[in-house]
Amino acid sequence: QVQLVESGGGVVQAGGSLRLSCAASGRTFSNYVMGWFRQAPGKEREFVAAINRIGVNTYYADSMKGRFTISRDNAKNTVYLQMNSLKPEDTAVYYCAAYSGIFYSGSSYYRQELYHYWGQGIQVTVSS
Repeated sequence: QVQLVESGGGVVQAGGSLRLSCAASGRTFSNYVMGWFRQAPGKEREFVAAINRIGVNTYYADSMKGRFTISRDNAKNTVYLQMNSLKPEDTAVYYCAAYSGIFYSGSSYYRQELYHYWGQGIQVTVSS
């Protein structure tokens, strides 16, 4: 089992940047695919970005491409989400998630129901 703790959220003006971090503890971090998801008020949770176990392959939701960057540091047991050019519609609770194993299909990275472990979530608010 792995425990996930997000940090770095807060309030930022539109056009600004934030970097979220997700620290993992419990098991070998490099054994996990890592993902970020978000849930806006009144909406379902949606995929944001994901990264494979060695940090080579990354996946993004279309609306985040070019603005968000996911990365990981396996030596620090941490995954990051750099968010630039933030928009008010990016306001949401952001969740870090982990999948124990390997996704053999690229489409699997987008499927939140496959992830085994979740953080508690962190609020990101973008003001206009």
